[in-house]
Amino acid sequence: MAKQYPFGSDFARWVSTQWLEDHLLDGNLQILDCQPDVHDYITEHIPGAIYVSEGLLRAPLRGLPAQYIPPETMQEIVRHVGLRSDVPIVVYTGSGAFRHIGDGLEQTMMAYSLARFGHERVHVLDGGLDKWKQEGRALTKDYPKVQESDFTVHPHPEYWVTYEEFRALKDRDDVIVLDARPTAFYEGQGPWSKPGHIPGAISLPWKSLMADDNPRLLKPDAEIQALLDSRGIIPGKTIICTCGTGREATNEMLLFRCYKGFPQVRIYEGSFTEWCAYPENPTVTGPNPREAVAEAAPGARMGG
Repeated sequence: MAKQYPFGSDFARWVSTQWLEDHLLDGNLQILDCQPDVHDYITEHIPGAIYVSEGLLRAPLRGLPAQYIPPETMQEIVRHVGLRSDVPIVVYTGSGAFRHIGDGLEQTMMAYSLARFGHERVHVLDGGLDKWKQEGRALTKDYPKVQESDFTVHPHPEYWVTYEEFRALKDRDDVIVLDARPTAFYEGQGPWSKPGHIPGAISLPWKSLMADDNPRLLKPDAEIQALLDSRGIIPGKTIICTCGTGREATNEMLLFRCYKGFPQVRIYEGSFTEWCAYPENPTVTGPNPREAVAEAAPGARMGG
């Protein structure tokens, strides 16, 4: 049976390119372009789309990079670009016609962030701008006229876990911790001060859930389910999504919670970056969640 769009539940749903084209002229729909570079947007975008860079969403906090901006700062941004909490918003990105640096995560990062700060009607364009272009749909260089809004931010702390909460939850039998980073980082050395992964975390690279030729397009449902089955990921447990800085994890948080409808899914936003900021925290190398524990690096304890 074909999906009825918007498809999904909770705070985010998916729409097809055909659905968006059919609703382009709706007066009660906003479209948000979050391509990786503003020149990508200037080069081409979907008619009516407003540009917002995901780079606005995070900043250092007490020296730790990639932390979410305060609610009052987010409120100023969403008001400035005219977003309204009572109007559905479609978020999309693309590979980037100008700089070609898009990785596909821009749209899940933006969608999660909007929901995190209180938008209740977020839609993700399945396939993003690349699929839209492949199908020969309309593009423009024109900019929409936007009026500032009165959006009021209402954070949803139930969507994420803090470092202290994560430490308390991660080893429970009713909890599954996922690592959305590439396999090479999970098993070995990435850019972090420590190699490997958080002890107990199961590797599920976010790109494995997406089409091989378009990381903004979900794989068929049967293929996604086969991946989940192979790792024992079931809706009866609490799923905590992690990655490097919490960005890749947004893809899996949205997929499990909103697309698959799992009842208990949260993000550890600090992820491996925050975990490694505490020198006493061990990491694990190799393909298995709990083998080959590496020594904790020496040094003073850092806050995150």
